[in-house]
Order: sequence, then structure tokens, then C-alpha cells
Amino acid sequence: MENFRKVRSEEAPAGGGAEGDGPGSGPFADLAPGAVHMRVKEGSKIRNLLAFATASMAQPATRAIVFSGCGRATTKTVTCAEILKRRLAGLHQVTRLRYRSVREVWQSLPPGPTPAQTPGEPAASLSVLKNVPSLAILLSKDALDPRQPGYQPPSPHPDPSSPPTAPTSKRSLGESTAEEGTAKRSQLEPGAADQDGAADEDRTA
Repeated sequence: MENFRKVRSEEAPAGGGAEGDGPGSGPFADLAPGAVHMRVKEGSKIRNLLAFATASMAQPATRAIVFSGCGRATTKTVTCAEILKRRLAGLHQVTRLRYRSVREVWQSLPPGPTPAQTPGEPAASLSVLKNVPSLAILLSKDALDPRQPGYQPPSPHPDPSSPPTAPTSKRSLGESTAEEGTAKRSQLEPGAADQDGAADEDRTA
């Protein structure tokens, strides 16, 4: 493909066996009218996506949000969903994985100037049909059916007002270690005294 350049890329019509009902319906056909749909692309900025998603989910009227991406954007799709779940507790999640057909149109590049070519003559083109993975993640404030595939319940978050327990455990561990060291020294001291007494007896003898 070194002699071709990609002109455009478009989604091919969904055929039989696709998970969605049709183009534009998406994997979640029963969404509420006020749901927000975030289309994640390879060049999208995560901070921009999360800023808009957080502001949208902060509104009481917005009950659900969908992050969707295909190809190389699937990693950013998962990242956006996980960060939003940490920012907003109590979100129910449903994940859908499918394949989308993408048609890429490539146009041939001439090796050099060709004066014999007619100015209005179109260049040779090539159409390539590719199947790329597509990921859609639904995050909802309302409870969802836990029996549907891809469902994940809200993850429990620790109470930020609860005091940390790690420093207390470290102090108790240090105190127990110091007590063990004191006990060992107290056990060694009588033995050392016996050795000193035996050495004095040898000198007197």
C-alpha cells in the first residue's frame, strides 16, 4: 500500500448477525431519551471527555452515559469509564463488545508527473473492508438488570471520613518488635552472669 493514500474511512452498513439493530441504534436500544453518548476516538483527549462527562452526570436529569470507541480507541474508552466510576460512586455498568465493518477508500499515487494524463481523469482507487473491534460501556445511576451479560454492580468505595489504619498498624508492629528485643536481652543477661561466675571460679582455683 506504499503507492496509495487513504482518502476516507466510513462505516459499512451492518449486515446480518450484528449485535445492534441498525446503524445509529447502538448496542443499547432501550436507553432513556436524556442519556449522553460519548464517542471516543483515537485522538481524543481524556481530560476533555471526562470534563464533559462529569458535568453532564452531575445534572439530575442525566441518568446514564455511554462511552463507545472502536479500534485503537477501545483503550481510552475503558479508561474514561473507570475514571468516571471512581469520581461518581454507585454507577451500574453494562459492557458490550462487538465488531464493526469499516470501509477504507485508498487512492493511487502517481510515481511522478505524467504530462500525458488527462487533467480530468480520475486516479485509480481501492476499497478495503475491515472488521474492527468496537466497545460500548453504559454507566447508569439507576439499577439495571443484573442477569444481562456484561453487567457489573457498583463497586464499594471506602468512606473518606474514616481514619486510616496503616499508621496504627505500623506503630503496633514497632512496639511489639521492641518488646521482643527487650525480652531477648533479659533472657541473655542471666546466662552472661553465669559465664562471668564460672570464669571467677577458674581464676580462684
